[in-house]
Order: sequence, then C-alpha cells, then structure tokens
Amino acid sequence: MDAVSAKIKNTKLDNVKDDDKRYQWAVFLHPMSKWHLYNDFKNGINTGGNIQYVKLFGIIGIFVLLLACINFMNLSTARSEKQAKEVGIRKTVGSLRSQLIGRFFADSYLIVLMAFMLSMILVVLILPVFNEVAGKKIGIPWQNPFFWLFSLAFVFITGLLAGSYPALYLSSFNPVKVLKGTFRAGRFTSVPRRVLVVLQFTVSVILIIGTIIVYQQIQHAKDRPVNYTKKGLINVWFQNELKQHFDAVRDELKSSGAIEEMAATLSPLTGVWNSNGDFDWEGKDPNLAVDFPNSPVSYEFGKTVQWKIREGRDFSRAFGTDSLAFVINGSAAKFLGFKEPVGKILRWEGRPYIIIGVVEDILQESPFFPVRPALYHVKPDNDQNLYNLVLQLNPGQSTSQAISSIEKVWKKYVPANPFHYSFVDEDFGNKFNDVERIGKLSSYFAILAIFISCLGLFGMASFVAEQRTKEIGIRKVLGASVANLWQLLSKEFVLLVLLSCIIAVPLAWYYLNNWLADYDYRITINWTVFALAAVIALIITLATVSFQAIKAAMANPVAALRSE
Repeated sequence: MDAVSAKIKNTKLDNVKDDDKRYQWAVFLHPMSKWHLYNDFKNGINTGGNIQYVKLFGIIGIFVLLLACINFMNLSTARSEKQAKEVGIRKTVGSLRSQLIGRFFADSYLIVLMAFMLSMILVVLILPVFNEVAGKKIGIPWQNPFFWLFSLAFVFITGLLAGSYPALYLSSFNPVKVLKGTFRAGRFTSVPRRVLVVLQFTVSVILIIGTIIVYQQIQHAKDRPVNYTKKGLINVWFQNELKQHFDAVRDELKSSGAIEEMAATLSPLTGVWNSNGDFDWEGKDPNLAVDFPNSPVSYEFGKTVQWKIREGRDFSRAFGTDSLAFVINGSAAKFLGFKEPVGKILRWEGRPYIIIGVVEDILQESPFFPVRPALYHVKPDNDQNLYNLVLQLNPGQSTSQAISSIEKVWKKYVPANPFHYSFVDEDFGNKFNDVERIGKLSSYFAILAIFISCLGLFGMASFVAEQRTKEIGIRKVLGASVANLWQLLSKEFVLLVLLSCIIAVPLAWYYLNNWLADYDYRITINWTVFALAAVIALIITLATVSFQAIKAAMANPVAALRSE
C-alpha cells in the first residue's frame, strides 16, 4: 500500500493550475479497515481518531478491574492474623511453602472464575442498555475461539495479579511463632494495605474529576452562540423536480400559514459542503493560499435563518447586482484585514464581487472549533448547485400541523419522492453525540469504580472495627462517647482519602488538560472542580466507614470484654 501511495502521490499536484500548486496536494491510500477508528488527519498525516476512545475505555476498564484486585489483596492480607494459625499448622504437618502458595492461588482463581461466569451473565443482561447508550450494535461472539482464548487469558492474569501478594505474604509466616502465640503482623504490615487504598481512591477521584470536566465541556459548547435561530427550522433535501416550482411552493406554503419563510442552499445549516480557493483582494499576500467555505444560497436565506447583520445589508431581489456580491462572516472580515469591509472588492476566479454585508459568525461545523472565514453568494432558486431547502415553521401553528401542510404541498409537486425532513436543532444536537457518550460512559465507570472502592473500604472498616473490639470496649467503659469512637475509627480512612485527592489532582489536571487541548473552543479547568471531587470522595468515604464505626461504637462493651 505504501508503494502504491508513493506512485500516486503527485497525481493531483501534476494536474492543477500553477497557482494551485502551492496547496501541495498529495494523494494516498487509506485502508477501509482504518476508516472508522483512524479517521483523523492533519497535514496528510493520520493523527488517530475514534481509536482514542477504544484505548481510553480500555484503560479505564483495566483500572476498574485493578480496583477489584486491590480489594482482594487488601481483605486477604488484613485477615492474616486469623489465617496465621492455619498456615502454622499446615507447615507443621509437612506442607511446603509452594503448596501453601498453590492453596492461596486456588482461592484467588476460584473467585475469579466465579466472577467471570457472573460477569458473562451480567453482560448478556446489560448489553442492550449499553448498545443504546453507545449507539452501537455489539453482540457476544460466542462462536469465536479468540474470544474465549482472550477471556481465559484475562482470567489467568487477573487471578495471578489478585492472588500473588496474599499467597506470597501468607505463606511466609513462621510456624513456631504462630503456634506459640507470639506472632504479630508487625507495625509495617498495614502499609501495603494503606498504599492500595490510596491507589484505589486516586483512580476513583480522577474518574470523578474527569466526569465533571467532560460534562462542563459539553455544556460550554452547547451554550455557544450559533448566531441563527435553530428553533422551528427544518432541513429538506431539495428535489430537482421541485426546483422548477420553487416560487409556487414557497407562496403556497406561506399562504397556508405553515411557514414564515423558505430558502435554498448548497450546505445544510449544520455542515459545510463547499469551499473554494482562487480569491484575491487588496492587500493580500501573493504567497498566501486560501480556501474559504463559500456557500451559494437563495435570496431569502438570511431572512429564513435570521442571521445577524453586523454591517451593511442582506441579499435582496431589489438589487440585480447582488448576483455578483458576497455577504461574509465576521471571521472573514477579520481575516481579509478590511477595517470597513462593506463596499470592498473580493475577486473570485478573476471576477469582481462586492462585499455588501457582514454577519455574525454562523456556527455550521464543529461546536468545539473556531468558525472559519466564510462567504455567502446568491444563486437562482432553481440552480442545480442548491441541494437543501431550509424552512422556518410558523410558531403560531402546531409543528405537526405545519409538517402535515408541507407534506401535502410536497406530494402535489413531487409525488414520486417521499418527504424526508430533519429539525436543525436536532441535527446540531447530534454533533455532541460522541462527546456525550464519553461523558455517560465515564460517569458509569466512575460510579462503578467508586462502588468497588467503597466495597473494599467497607470490608476494611469492618475488619479494623473487629480487630479493635476490646480497645473500643475499654474506651467506652472509661467514658468515650460514640462520637469519639466514630472519630477514632474514621480518622485513618479520611486521611488516606485526602492523600488520594492530593495525588489525583495533578494527575487529573495533566491528562484532562491534554484532552481539552484537542478542542479550540474549550473551558478553563477551575480549582472548584478538584475541591468538589475531593468533597464527594470524603462524603462517600465517611458514609461508607461510618456504618461500621457507629455499629462498633454502639456495641455493648461488656460483651467485648467478657470473652474472646
């Protein structure tokens, strides 16, 4: 493929006018297998595409699985003192360390296999909902041997990862000390568990921050002014048969009260289908190569979409010279360098066009990127280059009634073709689908990560409370209140989560700042987002730990001190 691309590279460059050679056209092959996931290019070089989302959610999925592995490690090692006697007896009666390691790995793999079977059941149940959220049609490839090979490999790696630390740690106990009762886990044995708790909540806090930032970025783009009215506008594919009856259709629809105005255009309002070069103007750098979106429209386009005139006037049938005129947007006025653009001449392919008006930038392309310098020129209503009808519905009539009236007129003039239409505000909303999916999936992953972290925290809190039962009983007898004991049992976990927040904030800022850098129109990350994420993490931690802490604090001290 590279060899063919090298041969055809200059095919276009060798066959354009000398003036157009400065664009440095290059032709190359792009395999169809990469069209969907590797669809972004910059200066002819592939910069990725949808593959970034596959990688992103793959990494998040691995982190969520890692959280579950951390829970298994934590809870296994936390109960080390209770399992110590079992290890001591097994070693005394002749068990080798390798046998003990195998026994603990067996525990790990048994749990992972059960989890895998349960997860398959859950996937079957949840997949329809996921497909709806993701806008995909994904099925489980039951017949694919690679699927099962990959799944079993994942089970093996997960079991190995989850069981390695507990197996190596628990099998290392000295049987003499354990059976004499002199075994103590040691003051530093809880350090690995604390590190793992910090790691868990670091991941969770990063996901919380990410979810908030994605939501803010979406809202920021949605609130961006589009500088035309989206409400009540519909797009209809402009049939050739209808072009011969444009005026009659327009008059009939207006007289019926279904619409306020109608216009024709090459590009729909939510896209740019045409751009041109070969423009010249006073003061232009002769070496500058330009390519402007250049949309042909009918005379009533501006009135239909209600664009905002900043300077000059709109197109008008009263001026025959408007066939050689441009209305430009604010970005084009700035790019051309005219202080007073109205009345200036812009040459297109050698023909002089006069600029009659300047409008506010109409947002037709991505809501996350700057509006390009754009030009608009008029064409006759029946021009072959006008492919879209834009209709402004009458707000005084119900939408269903107006659509019904339009469809009747449509069938009168083009009975052979079905009436298809789309609402401009819905088409504009579709531009956010990919980012909204990221936001939804991120929020689901964040909830899942927090839930798994809380399960581990709940288990740890219950074990710590169980370990300190006698201490709690003595403190109660000496006068400690429930609040004092709740503070005693919760303090360590709160400190660990605070440490997680301190680690998570710079990591989240770095990665999310890089993600936002892909968008020209973007938010600035505010410190309040990090504060909010920390507060959410602390509230969740306290809510999780408090149940066990208060339960232990309210227990009868007599029962704790009376016997083992």
